[in-house]
Amino acid sequence: MKQETIYEIFSHIPPLETERLLLRAIRVSDAADMYDYARRPEVTRYLLWNPHPDIKHTKRYLEYLATRYRIGMFYDWALIHKKDHRMIGTCGFVRFDCPHNSAEIGYVLHPDYQGQGLMPEAVHAVMEFGFSTLELHRIEARFMVGNDASRKVMEKLGMTFEGIKRQSMLVKGSYRDIGTCAILANEFKTV
Repeated sequence: MKQETIYEIFSHIPPLETERLLLRAIRVSDAADMYDYARRPEVTRYLLWNPHPDIKHTKRYLEYLATRYRIGMFYDWALIHKKDHRMIGTCGFVRFDCPHNSAEIGYVLHPDYQGQGLMPEAVHAVMEFGFSTLELHRIEARFMVGNDASRKVMEKLGMTFEGIKRQSMLVKGSYRDIGTCAILANEFKTV
């Protein structure tokens, strides 16, 4: 896989669809929905970023993302709940390792929608895109130890737990243990 291919595909990020979700480019008009979950400390507890202090911060962030989309250097989809017609989170690729045809996936979900199987549904769609369209060989996901819900999503989708790197990331002033799960193309089930 070539980096130029990634730039080309993600400069016009294609929509994806599941039974209950539409995955599309994140828009500035999603600011109120994003702020509703991004402001909550319980949402960002196991993430690298802090809660959004106000909606102006969220809007500035979304304006920045628009510039990253234009050049194909942002790889997340907004998760739009079809029934409620609102953005409830994001899911996409955190990074690509092009020489080795692999990528890391990441996600966040509004707490009001957790426990309904929506995140596995979204992650499955992104993994299917990664394996079929991008022809990836490997997709991995990382989680901070203690984030059992995130690990459960990974394992529900057939990812294999590969281990923990002790105190491998400095997050918000503390060294955190980071677990990794991964799946290979030949292990992924499309249905």
